[in-house]
Amino acid sequence: MGKQSQQKTQAGVLGVLTRLSAALEANSQELSHLEGTRLRFANLVSEALEAAREQAALAAEKQEASQRLTLFLNEGMRLATGLSRLLREFYGVGSEKLTEFGLQPFRGRTRRSKPDEPETPPPPPVVEVEAEKPAADGSEV
Repeated sequence: MGKQSQQKTQAGVLGVLTRLSAALEANSQELSHLEGTRLRFANLVSEALEAAREQAALAAEKQEASQRLTLFLNEGMRLATGLSRLLREFYGVGSEKLTEFGLQPFRGRTRRSKPDEPETPPPPPVVEVEAEKPAADGSEV
């Protein structure tokens, strides 16, 4: 079978099998001694083609279902955000009842404590020393 057996994808293998089945049917007069096997093979290829069609249809259905699910989830999250705001309004932002709905009540801000270690003093400033400049009239000082 040479190159035919090198097919790796299901579609490629199905193509090889379909072509072989068609060639066997076209030469069925010469290959009458293989008639039982040829018919069994043709039936198997037909079943494989039907399974491939079914798989393609299910893949399309899966994509549609995934799109619908995404739509419902996005709409659900939008509504959940609005409901959480309404619940905070109704119960109050600090109410512990909010935890029943999976919301975090406002419990105040925590203050950061000051570190126990003393801060290191800043380094002393660097003093620049000016070099002697000759006088503007050219005389030395």
